[in-house]
Amino acid sequence: MAKDLQVTIDKDSGFCFGVVYAIDMAEEILEEDGYLYCLGDIVHNDEEVARLKNKGLRIIEHENLKDLKNEKVLIRAHGEAPETYRTALENDITLIDASCPVVLKLQNRIKTSFDSHEKILIFGKHGHAEVVGLQGQTNNEALVFQDIAELDEVDLPDSFTLYSQTTKSVDKFYAIKEELLNRGYDVKANDTICRQVSNRYEDLGDFARGYDKVVFVSGKKSSNGKVLFDVCKLANENSFFISGPQELDPTMFNDGDSIGICGATSTPMWLMKDVKQALELF
Repeated sequence: MAKDLQVTIDKDSGFCFGVVYAIDMAEEILEEDGYLYCLGDIVHNDEEVARLKNKGLRIIEHENLKDLKNEKVLIRAHGEAPETYRTALENDITLIDASCPVVLKLQNRIKTSFDSHEKILIFGKHGHAEVVGLQGQTNNEALVFQDIAELDEVDLPDSFTLYSQTTKSVDKFYAIKEELLNRGYDVKANDTICRQVSNRYEDLGDFARGYDKVVFVSGKKSSNGKVLFDVCKLANENSFFISGPQELDPTMFNDGDSIGICGATSTPMWLMKDVKQALELF
């Protein structure tokens, strides 16, 4: 018996412009050369990475970079630390730089602060590709924290400059700023959160409230995906996190349910369409 589900994809979900730019660049070179090296996963979505690998994308890690010579290597939207550019120069590697303009602007601001001898705190996810690139602008001296509780045990300077990874929650950033000011620190706060991402937080809540159930599609590695899924869950407790159609189960849904499909800034539209197709077959 068909469930007759009413399925709608959120028109504002899918790749942000930084990811679109990187993937377009990669596909152009893959078409010309048949292969291209990429430093780290081009996007935090295994399905999209697999699609591009089939076209000849070769994912490498930083330790592989020093063994490459005279090759083209793509830098993804997350950006890179200065060390990567130095290695490329030494090895005659042509860097195809697809760093997101929002991230590049932030890197420059952090470097300027560091060169002015400011103490720097970065609100971001430990080990995240973007954060590693940001820390690199400070000779790895910036203090990274992903939760204010981490700062309880740290002897902070009286005065410092606060930055944020571009995909963090605006509300959380300002709450952290307020808390640090309340603790008596002299905080110079720079809101460097990407508005294309933060606007989604607001719009996504409205979207999620409009359906019986919400299916949120994202790679498990996407930190932006985790944050956006929390927004969905808060707006609609009947929200499910999946990475692909194979994780769907008919028992999740009732006959005639209206279902909204949405995703992270790293979720390809083709994957959300595959999920919609699978739901419509239930």
